[in-house]
Amino acid sequence: MSNHTAHFSGTARAPSTQWLEPLHHVDAGVLNIAYYEAGPSAGPAVVLLHGFPYDIHSYVDVAPMLAEAGCRVVVPYLRGYGPTRFRDLTTPRSGEQAAIGADLLALMDALAIPRAVFAGYDWGARAACVGAALWPERCAGLLSVNGYLIQDIANAMQPASVAREVAYWYQWYFQIERGRAGLAASRREIARTLWKLWSPTWDFDEACFERTAVAYDNPDYVDVAIHSYRHRYGLAESDPRYADLQSRLAALPPVTVPTITLDGEADGVTPATDGLAHAVRFTGGRVHRVIPGVGHNLPQEAPEAFADAVLELVNG
Repeated sequence: MSNHTAHFSGTARAPSTQWLEPLHHVDAGVLNIAYYEAGPSAGPAVVLLHGFPYDIHSYVDVAPMLAEAGCRVVVPYLRGYGPTRFRDLTTPRSGEQAAIGADLLALMDALAIPRAVFAGYDWGARAACVGAALWPERCAGLLSVNGYLIQDIANAMQPASVAREVAYWYQWYFQIERGRAGLAASRREIARTLWKLWSPTWDFDEACFERTAVAYDNPDYVDVAIHSYRHRYGLAESDPRYADLQSRLAALPPVTVPTITLDGEADGVTPATDGLAHAVRFTGGRVHRVIPGVGHNLPQEAPEAFADAVLELVNG
């Protein structure tokens, strides 16, 4: 489709046994990144970024939809997931927001992608927001589930509503060494529990879960996750290589590129809103939508809505 337009309502879903493969590998910054790529190399680029505790198969339906519409689609495993590896044993296993944003830029540089639409949810939306805010010249548009996700670490100790605090139980658990040991011993059990709590309407099967769960076997999964959840509350040190980026993020920079934000109506960790609370952060034009009956893993639960939104940004 040469005009990069499509409407995907009713598109057939991939079976739980289908994998995004083959994978490619590229040295990018401190990482050797494993990624899936589809679509024409000359098409408008889209980078799809997954969250915790998920993997690239959140995009098992979205990626082929976008490729068929003429996009160059790149879906990387984030640091600490799947076959992505740190290139140096001495590199701190940081999960801070500046690091995952820097990884996005390093991947684009390594693949010679000058500009792309950044799209993601959870950690992936945070990386996309960081990339869009710090390097707008590289971002053709932003799709972020749950709005503006750059962390306000200076104010992170301000309590949320009781309901939100309850939903964040795993974050409090990860602050203590018992939580680190628990994640190391029960990676799959914790992830399965979070999937069910966060996406109460999503009837995933065991094959679907296991296809993603192998990504947790990455040797850095626990260290990266624990650092991420401690750093966001100011309870873990930054990797010094990201000090300048983290300083810039502390100012909560605006997103100046065209943006679409989505919320899942049934999101069990980040409740859907009217989007007004984040409106001031988007100065390049923003559309906000709530997707009915959908939970936290929005691209896998509602791939048509996600892919349609990406193509809106691709088409400007």
